[in-house]
Amino acid sequence: MSDNRDFLESLANKSNHDKEYEVELARASSSSIQKKSTLDIEDEEAQLTVDVYQTVESIIIESAIAGVSPDELDVSINMDNVIIRGSRERKEKIKGDDYLYQECYWGKFARSIDLPEDIDVDSSEASIKNGVLTITLPKLRKSKQRKLKVKGD
Repeated sequence: MSDNRDFLESLANKSNHDKEYEVELARASSSSIQKKSTLDIEDEEAQLTVDVYQTVESIIIESAIAGVSPDELDVSINMDNVIIRGSRERKEKIKGDDYLYQECYWGKFARSIDLPEDIDVDSSEASIKNGVLTITLPKLRKSKQRKLKVKGD
């Protein structure tokens, strides 16, 4: 019976030791993430999160990018691809040690989106309202017919 108790106690101690190790590992990991130098963060470019959906007439791209003015955005489109680039900068500098939580991304961001079908580049529009960028890309109507007038000599 004593062997079983010793075995169970060793498992319990190992389990507690493993948990303590995992907690220390998590602390060290989060500490190294928070201690990233400002230069490292400024050189990075984050990937912008987007929602892309379609209606019968258009492909719509939406992205929540609060704190970015229209002149800080660059939206480039062609018939099958959209590229969004921009930057969101803090108005005041805050030292890393003064942060209690730092979850918002500040700095350069970009996103390239391949479209599932060709769009009408000339009729496309982009707007920002309440911190949400909306890009409307009308689909090309491939089945649209047009009559041609035949010219004579």
